Amino acid sequence: MVDFQGIINGINTTAAKTDNRGLCATYIPELAKVDLAKFGIHLINIQQQSFSSGDSDERFSIQSISKVFTLSMALGLVGEKLWQRVDVEPSGDPFNHLSLLEMENGIPRNPLINPGAIVVADILVSLLENPKEDFLAYVKNLANDDSIKYDEEVARSEKMTGFRNYAAANLLKSYKNLVNDVDTVLDFYFHQCSISMSCAQLANAFFMFINHGKCKKNNTFLTTRQVKRINSLMLTCGFYDEAGEFSFEVGLPGKSGVGGGIVALLPNKFCVATWSPGLNAKGNSKLGMLALERLTTQTELSIF
Repeated sequence: MVDFQGIINGINTTAAKTDNRGLCATYIPELAKVDLAKFGIHLINIQQQSFSSGDSDERFSIQSISKVFTLSMALGLVGEKLWQRVDVEPSGDPFNHLSLLEMENGIPRNPLINPGAIVVADILVSLLENPKEDFLAYVKNLANDDSIKYDEEVARSEKMTGFRNYAAANLLKSYKNLVNDVDTVLDFYFHQCSISMSCAQLANAFFMFINHGKCKKNNTFLTTRQVKRINSLMLTCGFYDEAGEFSFEVGLPGKSGVGGGIVALLPNKFCVATWSPGLNAKGNSKLGMLALERLTTQTELSIF
């Protein structure tokens, strides 16, 4: 029996003593205000036992982690047709680069980089009667938590500074890979990124990815095949141009966000979420990466 609580407590103790924590994202002004000293970790196993330490119940902006939620919702609605508009290859580029998009005629490399996630957002805007309300309800259902909400200040901050996302959306539109109005799609996209959740809420929401598409309440959201596809994308594309490093060091599928959150999982075993707002040069949480490497090393649990 793995002593998850003891290992997590040790990780939190080590994190508290670490001086080099990276830097908060500054290109979204609201994220620059977050306290660098924060660190939280929460793990839920397949038996639904929870283990946590540090600031695991404090909410933060999940940012690109939301791309996994929009992808799972869209895949559940349209199925394999989704892959006609977005590819499944690693980009090898930072999350917001646009060069490949033009080279490849408006088909984003994968749904976890910004252009790919904007295409997924466009699909949801087309399908949902009340896109922002319906998507938030979907996340609440996954986490079994009605208190989850958008952070309107963060959404506003992103809209004011999201020039690259406007460029990506207009480029997609020029290649006819965006059906709806650019402003409408980006309003949804900025809101999805602004969802505020804690490590505990994120780990709970990602439970279906370790449980064959069934959430904590045993409701089915995805097929086993669809979960397999999304987990594989998290492994190869979840950390942009640092996906290889994360796979090498941690050995789990996962997804990061520039709010400092990381979610990682081992199918049929556990899901873990960390939060530390300081980012490394690639835009991933510096302490979160170190914490998850320590977790898989000490538990000897990874997909490899």
